[in-house]
Amino acid sequence: MSHHNARLGAAYNLRGAVFMVLSMAGFAVEDSLLKQAAVSLPPGQVLITFGAFGTAAFAVLSLLAGEAPLTRAMLGRAMILRSLSEVTGRLFYMLAIALTPLSTASAILQATPLVVMVGAAVLFHERIGPRRWLAVALGFGGVLLILRPGTEGFGPLSLLAIMAMLGFAGRDLATRAAPVSLSFRQLGVAGFFMLIVAGLIVLPFGGPPAAPDGATWAGLLAASATGVCAYALLTAAMRTGQVGAVTPFRYTRLIFAMVAGVALFGERPDRWTIAGSAVIILAGIVALRLSRQPATAQAA
Repeated sequence: MSHHNARLGAAYNLRGAVFMVLSMAGFAVEDSLLKQAAVSLPPGQVLITFGAFGTAAFAVLSLLAGEAPLTRAMLGRAMILRSLSEVTGRLFYMLAIALTPLSTASAILQATPLVVMVGAAVLFHERIGPRRWLAVALGFGGVLLILRPGTEGFGPLSLLAIMAMLGFAGRDLATRAAPVSLSFRQLGVAGFFMLIVAGLIVLPFGGPPAAPDGATWAGLLAASATGVCAYALLTAAMRTGQVGAVTPFRYTRLIFAMVAGVALFGERPDRWTIAGSAVIILAGIVALRLSRQPATAQAA
């Protein structure tokens, strides 16, 4: 019986891993389409349009599930903090992928789980052993390899991705305190609506709005559909397999982003970006593995 259960668990983990990889591929496609749209449209207009499509899609999904797209629970303190963090993350990430290489912005974003870990220790008093702190320091070292502050290779615009990373980390931390009564569809409504808010904030600084052509409209609609599917696949992945077995596959997003950057935008990540990305991924996986061990083992 135990052998059967082990095989069944392995099958669920494999299915969850497949869902996670497909989800990360979807997010990379979404990023690529938004970056392409930002070539002909101001970033604020891209965010508003993308946010409107996504909000409508999740609202329809909520109604089909018999849920109210908007509820009073969204006005709680945790949800307000989540919304503010979502605005920060989405706004700066849109600017990052519009103004900097997609591969660089995606690489820096991979350090978000490490920031969440530190935030959980500070805000929720979660215990982090010495080895996990070392993994966090290693991950931040990888970010510094990509940024290279104080050298000729440093690009100040890369700080946009840092701000996005902090915003997304705040969103993830606030989500932990969000009401459990809210489904992922309702959270999707709230999250995509914040894209509209972020777009309105940045719109006056990005030039006058323009009339999208047919290809741009199609790209924005495809980005929204891909984003919704990727979000649903992410939820399915986390609910199908064990967290420790499935979560490391989140880092495949960086591989897809680098391939898209090279193939679609002619990017050529330098050796420092590649090395820093590898360090961030290694640190994230190590930290995740250690987080699945008993506290006594971590303290060793």
